[in-house]
Amino acid sequence: MRVPLNWLADYVDIVLPPEELARRLTMAGVEVGDIMRSGEEWEGIRVAEVVKVDPHPDPEVERLRLATVELDEDERHTVVCGAPNIAPGQKVAFAGIGTRLIDGRTGEPTVLKAARKRGVESAGMVLSEKELGISEQHEGILVLPDEAEVGAPLSSVLGETVFDLDLTPNRGDLLSVLGVAREVAALSGGQVRDPSIEHAAEGKPIKGRVAVQIAAPDLCPRYVAALVENIKVTESPSWLQERLLAAGLRPINNVVDVTNYVMLEMGQPLHAFDFAGLRGGKIIVRRAGPGETLTLLDGTRREMTADMLVIADAQEARALAGLMGGSESEVTERTTAVLLESANFSPAGIRRTSQALKARTDASIRFEKGLSPRLPPIAAQRATKLLVEICGGHAAEGMIDVYPVKEKEARVDLTQERLHRVLGVELPATKVRRVLESLGFGCRWVPPDRYIVRVPYWRTDVKIPDDLVEEVARIVGYDQLPTTLLSGEIPAFSPQPLLRLRETVRDALAAAGMQEVINYSLTTREALAKVLGPEELAINPPLRVANPMSREYDYCRPTLRASLLECLAKNVRSQPGMLSLYEVGRVYLPRDRELPREIESVCGLVTGRRPDRWGQPTEDEAGFYDAKGLLENALDQLHLQAHYEDTIDYAFLPGRTAEVRTAGERIGLIGQLHPRVTGAFGIKADVAMFELDLDALLPHVSSVPHYQPVSPYPSVEQDLAIILPEEVPAARAVQIIKSFKLVRDVRPFDEYKGTQVPRGHKSLAFAVSFHNPAGTLTDEQAGRERGRIIERLKRELGAEPRS
Repeated sequence: MRVPLNWLADYVDIVLPPEELARRLTMAGVEVGDIMRSGEEWEGIRVAEVVKVDPHPDPEVERLRLATVELDEDERHTVVCGAPNIAPGQKVAFAGIGTRLIDGRTGEPTVLKAARKRGVESAGMVLSEKELGISEQHEGILVLPDEAEVGAPLSSVLGETVFDLDLTPNRGDLLSVLGVAREVAALSGGQVRDPSIEHAAEGKPIKGRVAVQIAAPDLCPRYVAALVENIKVTESPSWLQERLLAAGLRPINNVVDVTNYVMLEMGQPLHAFDFAGLRGGKIIVRRAGPGETLTLLDGTRREMTADMLVIADAQEARALAGLMGGSESEVTERTTAVLLESANFSPAGIRRTSQALKARTDASIRFEKGLSPRLPPIAAQRATKLLVEICGGHAAEGMIDVYPVKEKEARVDLTQERLHRVLGVELPATKVRRVLESLGFGCRWVPPDRYIVRVPYWRTDVKIPDDLVEEVARIVGYDQLPTTLLSGEIPAFSPQPLLRLRETVRDALAAAGMQEVINYSLTTREALAKVLGPEELAINPPLRVANPMSREYDYCRPTLRASLLECLAKNVRSQPGMLSLYEVGRVYLPRDRELPREIESVCGLVTGRRPDRWGQPTEDEAGFYDAKGLLENALDQLHLQAHYEDTIDYAFLPGRTAEVRTAGERIGLIGQLHPRVTGAFGIKADVAMFELDLDALLPHVSSVPHYQPVSPYPSVEQDLAIILPEEVPAARAVQIIKSFKLVRDVRPFDEYKGTQVPRGHKSLAFAVSFHNPAGTLTDEQAGRERGRIIERLKRELGAEPRS
């Protein structure tokens, strides 16, 4: 919101310098983001008076004239001028040789140089609005007000200081110059001067000529209509155009400019219909019909839905309520009568329409904040007064005001005890009353400790006692409230083992070189169908959000797979080497007639080509074992050992999918994704993925790791190769070997299937570390233990040693 200080001064005396006023407003919660000053670019341009105008001595150039301008008693200049409106006695903007200005023909910045025109040297230039950068007006010179001081810098006459406010969403009243004036008055001890709304009603009564019907009172609590006839649509006066430009709006014509002016002044959006374009003289505020379309003022044709509100006449829609008018009832130069709309619309309804059509206007922004239904008649009277004065029209007698359910005046009770508890300081009742009354609140003190406060209609954000406490604190000054140190006992430490586990796993995966991603916890059913399959979705349908903000976020995710794969699909093309991503977050599993079960989950994936020792991509594709290594590295940080069992999952390839288990309980899943799944996300490379259920993992994690002393005795390393049936997993053999007392560690390092082993069998090789914590282990002791291991492998797995 841009607030020109010259405009603000119409409603409150500005007694503080701009910088100090901006500081006080900001400290009171009305942040001034920037102070903009116009006129600084007019350096060297001064106010001059036209003393006389003579014809040019060359009779062939009747358009050119010689103007003598005076800057003071001792300084006069002759200027060759072709402006048709120049005349003696005018105050004008004069630029001498060497002044920077805008070229009237090209629109580009230039430096004024000495020039001779038809034999006469021009000592400078009398400027138009375009040459000053004010507007595109170039047909005539800019005529300044009579009170402009001759010789003064032009910036002191036309320069403007503008506050650019960064407002909070709850303060819709500050989207008006008058609303800011109320804040300034409260902070500086001034009085607000409300603009006049009184006007002569010389036209016929509006009753019987205009009818208004509200068919959707839930979306339109109040609708006010006024009629002004015999108007002339033309350009607005310069003062009105200048104020609109300073506030950031483009002047259009005097009728539209008046509606925009009042919107900026009072905060109430208005719309002017060409009365001749309204069939039957009737206004119907209704929901749009199925498939109904409307061509708006910006030239776009919009198809509307049943939850959108339109302003219609007796036959069809003429405007999209609270957003934009229609082209069929647009005010043009042929318009002679306008019907003025000043209405109150549902903030939620306007917001939905604006979001659905992806169109926001100055009007919709204000309606979305929530305006008072008591404001429309005041704004309508103010706009009618300006239309009569500026457009030369005659206002019809009376207004049409449809207000089905009148809003009660808001009152809030505030106790002295609550005020003291929140602020931490006791304020005298007289000071509290003075602060609230300076903001427009009505305040009555009821002994011994209660205020009954009447909330002004423009403060729709004040509803509870603490809102009043905030108002008092803002105006008194937050910096004036005493500061005290925190007191009381420090809360006892509350361990959160799940949080600690989550952070440990997150740090371990990041330390291993994986990149963490963070996605929304909401997704789409289509994305989930790609990773869960139709059967799983039918048996355990995901939870749908009742009021999703977007169609892309309407289901709670029961798995991290989809969001992680969507992230991979967006990044895989820009990564030439191996790409490893992981996410730590909650998933939501539905439960019958209960809130969902929320589980902390981890999901990681690996794809691309493995790097060499210098980090450059090789020809080897990363896959299952890379993902397994990253997973086991994280489990090692938790001092856990996992084993793997073959399983089947919709998203993974059969035969390359395994459950991750520890102590006999499933804690996760690992495998290579099925090409059907990766292809659904547009990923062509192989992808290996793992998942961990941190809730299932937590009971197996020791809060305190146990110390084991380093043995002074050496280990004996031996290789063990066995042949066993192909269907026996290597993990089962590892489990048996590890169960022996003298085995410290075992690591499989080779698997072979070929002509040198029987059909249906495979050869596995293990590196076994033997160790005796009580003394030095001999080769003989290691050999006996090795023999016992082979015998047990024969007995339980049908294995045979490989020579």
